[in-house]
Amino acid sequence: MECLSSERKPGTVSLIERDRARLWHPYAPACADLPLWEVEAADGVRLSLRADDGTRHHVVDAMSSWWSAIHGYRHPVLDAAAKRQLDRYSHVMFGGLTHAPAVELAERLVEMAPSAPGSPRLERVFLADSGSVSVEVALKLAVQFQMASGKPSRQRFLSIRGGYHGDTFAAMGVCDPVDGMHAAFPGLLADNVFAPRPPTAASATPEAVQAWATELHDLAAEHSEVLAAVIVEPLLQGAGGMHAYPAECLTTLRKVADQHGLLLIFDEIATGFGRTGELFAADHAAVVPDIMCVGKALTGGYLTLAAMICTADVAAVVSVGSAGALLHGPTFMGNPLACAVANASLGIIDDGSWRAGVARIGAGLASGLAPALALDAVRAVRTIGAVGVIELRGAVDVAAVTAAAIRHGVWLRPFRNLVYTMPPYISTASEIDQITTGMTAAVSEVHEITAARRGEAA
Repeated sequence: MECLSSERKPGTVSLIERDRARLWHPYAPACADLPLWEVEAADGVRLSLRADDGTRHHVVDAMSSWWSAIHGYRHPVLDAAAKRQLDRYSHVMFGGLTHAPAVELAERLVEMAPSAPGSPRLERVFLADSGSVSVEVALKLAVQFQMASGKPSRQRFLSIRGGYHGDTFAAMGVCDPVDGMHAAFPGLLADNVFAPRPPTAASATPEAVQAWATELHDLAAEHSEVLAAVIVEPLLQGAGGMHAYPAECLTTLRKVADQHGLLLIFDEIATGFGRTGELFAADHAAVVPDIMCVGKALTGGYLTLAAMICTADVAAVVSVGSAGALLHGPTFMGNPLACAVANASLGIIDDGSWRAGVARIGAGLASGLAPALALDAVRAVRTIGAVGVIELRGAVDVAAVTAAAIRHGVWLRPFRNLVYTMPPYISTASEIDQITTGMTAAVSEVHEITAARRGEAA
């Protein structure tokens, strides 16, 4: 790739060329031929894209804009909520002030949070600007809790391989240290403890689950004097590989945390608000963590907002500790505009219709992706809730598969060796069929040729 620094004037080149000259995109180089499509419109589950050569494509968004736009685009309820709040005020600082959208959102989140008989409720909410920041807050809270409990040596974390929790430094430190996206920073990340990833849900045997549980117990016992908390993505690891594991592993995590005096943190940023078929992934096992992080779908993809929710006991211990406060305070914490839209989004979820949507999508993904198993380039196909994954035997050609999917009317963003979808909950059966057909066709067109060439070379 040729990288550039362009001095051409706006108006003489296309928007995409201007972008390439000045902007830096996620997980991408700053280069002259970076594959990009201009979004000209978004409505329902569809994006109107314009390519480099001026051709236009009307595609189904199979990504929900990185899993956040669960209600689709230009939803009338969310649009109206944003406009009403704009007519009042869009932002005020949260230090020393409060407002109705934030209070209502906290009440909604507490009411919706996982609960189980005999378990403390999650009832204290800290609003943050992004998922990564909510994880940072959760980790800081866990360390402050242990210090306030008279255990200052407990400043490390137990996590599992294959995890992903964000791109800020503390969050990177609890992501997979070997096979994750942050191997470029080994000297800067905290030295945490990692258990093996749990066995795959679809093929896990009781013996395999027990062997994993034993290793987790042993690691926690060995390092308990320096551990503050356990942090995992419950049930489904997202950006670490779309790995689904058995719900009983969550029960094991709860037992291990309790046995060794550790807090249990569930990162539900990707899994929360119905994506796995329950409102929260924790609900599959009726396990309540001490701390939970939510984000992404919280505002229906309209604005950046996340939340850290913890038990009253955790909040009380930290509040009477030597610091006297949770030591974090984002400038845009509790942004009223974002909170107002989040309340509208959660109001849509409250009506329960998402369950039928996720069930319909899950069935469509399972049947629609099954033919991909016949492709030589495909290692596995798996689904959970409104998530569908084609796992390849080798690394995905991101640019080629993306372009091929667009030709079939589908927007995808593959990574590693995965071509996957997390569509909006309002997607119809025909739209899910278009997604699965497009995914399979894109893989076939790009990777079957590669697989055939490998066979010829052998």
